[in-house]
Amino acid sequence: MYLALWPGNVYPLGSTWDGKGTNFALFSENATGVELCLYDKDDRETRLALTEVSNFVWHGYLPGVGPGQRYGYRVHGPYAPHEGHRFNPNKLLIDPYAKAIDSDVGNGPELFGYSWDSPEQDLSFSDSDSASLMPKSVVIDQSFDWEGDQLLRTPWHETVIYETHVKGFTKKHPDIPEEMRGTYAGLGQTAAIEHLLRLGITAVELMPVHHFLSHPGHLIDKGLKNYWGYDSVNYFAPYAGYSSSGTLGEQVTEFKEMVKALHRAGIEVILDVVYNHTGEGNHLGPTLTLRGIDNAIYYRLVENDPRYYMDYTGCGNSLYVRQPQVLKLIMDSLRYWVLEMHVDGFRFDLASALARELYEVNSLAAFFDIIHQDPVLAGVKLIAEPWDLGTGGYQVGQFPVLWSEWNGRYRDTARDFWRGIDESLGKFAYCFTGSPDLYALNGRRPNASVNFITAHDGFTLNDLVSYNDKHNEENGEGNNDGESHNGSWNCGYEGETDDVEVLQLRERMRRNFLATLMLSQGIPMLLGGDEMGRTQKGNNNAYCQDNEISWFDWELPQGNEDLVNFARELVYFRKQHPVFRRRKWFQGRPIYGKGISDIEWFNPDGSEMTQEQWDIGYAKSIGVYLDGNQLPSVGPKGERISDDSFLLFFNAHYETIEFSLPNAMQHREWIVVIDTKEPRFLQEERRYTGNQAVPVVARSMVVLKRLG
Repeated sequence: MYLALWPGNVYPLGSTWDGKGTNFALFSENATGVELCLYDKDDRETRLALTEVSNFVWHGYLPGVGPGQRYGYRVHGPYAPHEGHRFNPNKLLIDPYAKAIDSDVGNGPELFGYSWDSPEQDLSFSDSDSASLMPKSVVIDQSFDWEGDQLLRTPWHETVIYETHVKGFTKKHPDIPEEMRGTYAGLGQTAAIEHLLRLGITAVELMPVHHFLSHPGHLIDKGLKNYWGYDSVNYFAPYAGYSSSGTLGEQVTEFKEMVKALHRAGIEVILDVVYNHTGEGNHLGPTLTLRGIDNAIYYRLVENDPRYYMDYTGCGNSLYVRQPQVLKLIMDSLRYWVLEMHVDGFRFDLASALARELYEVNSLAAFFDIIHQDPVLAGVKLIAEPWDLGTGGYQVGQFPVLWSEWNGRYRDTARDFWRGIDESLGKFAYCFTGSPDLYALNGRRPNASVNFITAHDGFTLNDLVSYNDKHNEENGEGNNDGESHNGSWNCGYEGETDDVEVLQLRERMRRNFLATLMLSQGIPMLLGGDEMGRTQKGNNNAYCQDNEISWFDWELPQGNEDLVNFARELVYFRKQHPVFRRRKWFQGRPIYGKGISDIEWFNPDGSEMTQEQWDIGYAKSIGVYLDGNQLPSVGPKGERISDDSFLLFFNAHYETIEFSLPNAMQHREWIVVIDTKEPRFLQEERRYTGNQAVPVVARSMVVLKRLG
């Protein structure tokens, strides 16, 4: 193949087609040479040396080369692991700025920069070629007719998030064409979107779609694969395995079509992004991309022994976010997904790892400063998973003002309260009101708290009330993987059972969790499938289960149709009543001189809670009054907002408790709208007034609305 290589441009990085040819640009500060490798349809390789270098960017322009062209890089330089360098031109490398990648990474010793059988391990050098096992980067045509589509910018306080997996959500959906199941196109189908709309979902939070290492060697040997996708090997290309239309750029168009379809339905798209580490692993991992391009620049290495990697993630390495080029890579990726792919926000996996400028977590790290001043990113939804595995990595409540956080304390407290753990009442009250103890003091509002009971990492809601212990035997690690402390309760029997009493209790507990989630201040996040009783058979770490364990079963078991309807009613109830989705904190004091506060807490006998009673460790029942007469925020046009007022009675005790209406409220009439002992919202009226007792059965809750 004869190709004329022109000097080209240093910017932008990656491969850029201009209609006449393609510019290629790759950053490597320590390389001594870079070869651009082009592949034809028969996988024949043509190598071209990039001789133009500007500001450590190796670049060149090829006229006549356009969309669909597959390519990779071979980078020359020192192979000196003790100095942090791992260059090996025998290894074909993925372009970190590639917008499409044509296939999965293969498996074999050729992928590694060292010789597997050498006693020196990674200090040895491998001269075997990896090209046959490596996916190829692809030049794409970025043009697309968005038909006027824009980011939805749904206000935070109106947001209801649904965490799900692109493949698992539709893989078994009977109303989606078989060839589209488990793909971007499948998620964009009417049948999938209608389910989300019926639930009242406003945003889907998609587990990783960046192209990832899907077949790591330790899983292939067990017949498993990386299903979750938390091992990115590129931060621009949508994972090719979720495409139904092709992998030579078609996956990019298909992803855009999915986003456009969701936006038409009023549903935002939030991506779960993994900028803290890559799929190249530790010093014994494969050489796929950044390791071979410039290991010492891209990865955080042990200061006194750069052969090894700092690992704040539990995945073998951590990106070196202090390096300007690494920050640029992350920021360029984020802007690309907003500007070119129209995503509405991001959930940052192990976000504390991104804040580590030295050895500690610093909430004023350069990463956050850069995002805050960026005109593209400052206006999208930013959600942190506020922890990593390093010392001091648990940073719930410590992120800056533009950020919301997965509130892990909310999850733990709600679980402890409903399973009857002592000393959880005060913590539960804080969490129910948006966790002001975590977020109010640093200028943040209730939307800083993304509340969740379950997430992809852990038990599903069904399994949370069905198993005391994890059952991860199918993962092939002797049940030693996954979290051992789940805050779960099996309601009296481990796993599946026909015991009617146990099943009824489990159904009630599921409704308790859903109602608590949807009526708490903050942003509710529902784990996809929880509304239909999805089970993973007790597996709380199904990262490697690309099968029926993880895929949604749309053939609902008996009784779960009621759960879907109950979840749907809850979401719409929340949307109808702004008192459950306040934009500002409760004040806990009388409003405008009235005798009733915007929020009050009561004992079951109707008396107001005292400080001493908050400290009673064994207390497991409480009432709360929410006043909706005049909320502190105004509507979008400055109009006054008011709502109904509600009494909520929570009973996590193992026996029925009769609650009394507070004295100041006995002259009004109250109607029950939710009783979690019932499978649905109440269809027949139950009214209370005066000193009538309100029975709340064991482990349930009742919500009353004031009439008049």
